[in-house]
Amino acid sequence: MACSSSIATGVTHVATSSSSLPAAPAVSSNAQSGICSSFASHNPRPPERHNLQIHTKSIEQTLIPLVTQITTLVSAPDRPLKAERSRRALGRVGRAVQAAVERFVLVGETIADDNSEIKLDMYEACREARQAGIAIEKLCELQYDEAQSCCTDGETSPSGGSGSIVGNSAIADKGSMVRAARCLLAAVTQVLLLADTIVVKQLLQAKDKVSNTLTRLEGVNNFTEFVKAFSQFGNEMVDFAHVTGDRQNDLKDERRRAQMSAARTILERSTLMLLTASKTCLRHPECTSSRENRDTVFCHMRRAIDLVHYVVKDGLLQTSSDHASNDVRPTGNGSSSSPAPNQPKEEDWDVLLTACGAIQQLDDSVEMTRLTLAPTACRERLTLALNAAIERTQDFTDSAYTSHEHRENILLLWDRVRSGLSHVIRAGINLEQRERHSPTEELETAIRTLLQCTQELRLQLEQTALEQAADLLASSREDADLIGHLRAAAISLDGDRFDECGERFQEHVDHLQEVCKLLRHVSPTEAHQVQAKYAEITVRIYGPQMLTATHTLSLYPNSKIAKENFQVFSDCWQALLNDVTNLAKEVSELLQDRATEKHVYMSLPRPGKHGTTSKPLKPGKLDSEEQAKIAKAGLEMKLITSEMDAETDRWTEAHNAAQQQSVSARGIERESAVGTANQGMVGGVGNEAVSSSGPGVPVSPTNGGLDENNDIVKRAKNMSSMAFSMYQFTRGEGTLKTTQDLFTQAEYFAEEANRLYKVVRQFCYQVPAGTLKKELLDYVDQIPTYVQQLQFTVKNPTVGKAATFTKVDAVIQETKNCMNCVSKVVSTCFECANKHNLYMSDTLVSETMASSTSEDHHTPSPSMMSKPVNDIQSRLGKYNLDFRGLSPRGRSPGQRGDDDGGGAGGGSEGGKASGGAGGDPSI
Repeated sequence: MACSSSIATGVTHVATSSSSLPAAPAVSSNAQSGICSSFASHNPRPPERHNLQIHTKSIEQTLIPLVTQITTLVSAPDRPLKAERSRRALGRVGRAVQAAVERFVLVGETIADDNSEIKLDMYEACREARQAGIAIEKLCELQYDEAQSCCTDGETSPSGGSGSIVGNSAIADKGSMVRAARCLLAAVTQVLLLADTIVVKQLLQAKDKVSNTLTRLEGVNNFTEFVKAFSQFGNEMVDFAHVTGDRQNDLKDERRRAQMSAARTILERSTLMLLTASKTCLRHPECTSSRENRDTVFCHMRRAIDLVHYVVKDGLLQTSSDHASNDVRPTGNGSSSSPAPNQPKEEDWDVLLTACGAIQQLDDSVEMTRLTLAPTACRERLTLALNAAIERTQDFTDSAYTSHEHRENILLLWDRVRSGLSHVIRAGINLEQRERHSPTEELETAIRTLLQCTQELRLQLEQTALEQAADLLASSREDADLIGHLRAAAISLDGDRFDECGERFQEHVDHLQEVCKLLRHVSPTEAHQVQAKYAEITVRIYGPQMLTATHTLSLYPNSKIAKENFQVFSDCWQALLNDVTNLAKEVSELLQDRATEKHVYMSLPRPGKHGTTSKPLKPGKLDSEEQAKIAKAGLEMKLITSEMDAETDRWTEAHNAAQQQSVSARGIERESAVGTANQGMVGGVGNEAVSSSGPGVPVSPTNGGLDENNDIVKRAKNMSSMAFSMYQFTRGEGTLKTTQDLFTQAEYFAEEANRLYKVVRQFCYQVPAGTLKKELLDYVDQIPTYVQQLQFTVKNPTVGKAATFTKVDAVIQETKNCMNCVSKVVSTCFECANKHNLYMSDTLVSETMASSTSEDHHTPSPSMMSKPVNDIQSRLGKYNLDFRGLSPRGRSPGQRGDDDGGGAGGGSEGGKASGGAGGDPSI
């Protein structure tokens, strides 16, 4: 992965180096011949010859800034520049681009030196990038010289004849800049794609390690060897899970991401099943059912590994040499293992044949008849499309779980579709016989009727699939009880009850498989189609293995390993059932949302409706794909909250240490300490009690030390709690359920940040002048900026799912930035309080705030520590230093972090004291 990040950094340099420079106009025709001949001598390969198909989001995002800058560069005005400042900037464009390209090329050549398999291609791509950068630099230099000479000629020749010549030559020469820019972009893309092959190579190496260790595991014959092999397998699986997860998040294609997710899920769940099945097989080697369990898990895991290879290679199957080390391949149902020299066909991996897809193809063919007027070839395509759609809907009519009413409706609708298609074909024949070249009313009517019939058929299929899924959900509780009955029958050796429960469980397996098949036919997205497809395959393979594990338990009812194996297989089955349940819910929600969409004619505004006042979508949850996209930002948010908690814990530790010192001091100087407390003095500010621990140990009525209950700590903890709940939202957990909950939480977070800012600003008045105070002010003054950006993002209206996700991502980013700043503020406050013995306890009085607003703000200095208490209180009383008023961590999102008592304005209004010093009875 390091090579991709290095290359991406290089491309960023290419883009940013010229981001602040204006677009460059073209050079004159006099210079054109020289630069064109020089550029042609390099003989770069045309970009059309490169296979520049991009499959990952990282490469695409890396190229976006470069494409933007190149577009600006070639979109030059067809006139010479006259301003000296613009001409100088124009001269810097080429040099900046060339320097950035050179840095980029050096990174690419370093990667080439470390990887011999791409060395030649990488050096060739780097050479082309370097040549294109040199060409752009020369073009910009010549443009600068020509623009300067044009201005000189314009001063000496008012007629402007030379300017016209330059303008014409600029138009003619823009092609040179365009060709150079295209070659640069093609070369940079080629370098990135070559670097990506190294990432693919690393992933395939991890895959090969897992596959080889899996083969080794299959051949072990004793527990000692098995433990060693499985330990190695576990470590390799962890690495494999990391690289495949990164690749899954980076893939652009929705289908490929879903395939990778399905493969990773199979491997994750099968690993534990492989452990228990292998242990059972080793403990009971004579048991054929335990060996069948183990062999099936091996086969299914190998198929998942092959699927990872297929996705990573973007549709390329493994060659025979790749399978040399894997001599055991899965069979059709995955229940046993046998050699399989034939490779799986592409249809087994990539083709998704669905009924709704076939109906959509039929609709598209019918729509085309408006243009083609249904000639002979078109009529044949319509017939083939109809037959394909009828064949795929047989899964609905042949299913034993489809109700008689639904089956009859589907068959009747197909009769109507056949009749409608015959009307379309008949209308096409009439047009052909009359030699008409425009559609007639007869053809239009037939097309509309046929499309209406197919739409009704599609809705009927969706209703049938969702009804079966609802029946499955209703019987999920029964399935859980059935597994318990199976276990009880196996342990009690009740053969009749075991056979009865086995038959019922097999019926449930068949029903679950039918539901997956029908959901795949009606799923509106490719991701859900892939998910349903592999859920069906896994149910077909692991469903019977659940009964096999039960049979093993019945043979060895007292075996601890057999019981453990049964439990693992039952847990896997329950996870499969949950997957299908969630899939059914997601498909149902998608279909309902699509059905409720209203297509409004927008050429004229409706009464009371305008284009800019569209109603936003209702609050929703993040789907699995969106959670994967935002996972990195959420994890960074969690790390910052952990850092914030660590900073606030420092206050607690310091408070406990100072409390112990204070107790020791009061034990020796009790009378002096009690007198100090009765005078209402602030511990540590203007008074020190001499104790046996040494001079200068401060004593506070609140047990001394850095008070852990001050307002800075409380508000920081509350903000950390809010940020943590926002992190949980990115994982689909916690109390925030919808996007609107997240935005509401962000509003409260911004309000709490404002309160913290005011409190810290007041605390700054206690800090003596110095480096720490300057650092604290620098940090705290950044908080209002982050708060304003967060509030602006939250209040920005959005319409549509994509826009809402973009807003969620922006809110998470802004909150993370604000939390990072607040963490630094809290850390600096602790250092200031610890260094200067500043105590932020509950007993600081702020009653004189209102009456002291006219006094000059005086920053306390270390010399104030020896002044009388009344003097200190008179100087500090004008500042609102009552640090209280925040509920503990864990407040619900619906409650604001306002102060519970009166006090000094909640510590957020800058010193509006109400109720004295917070109504503390101790004062």
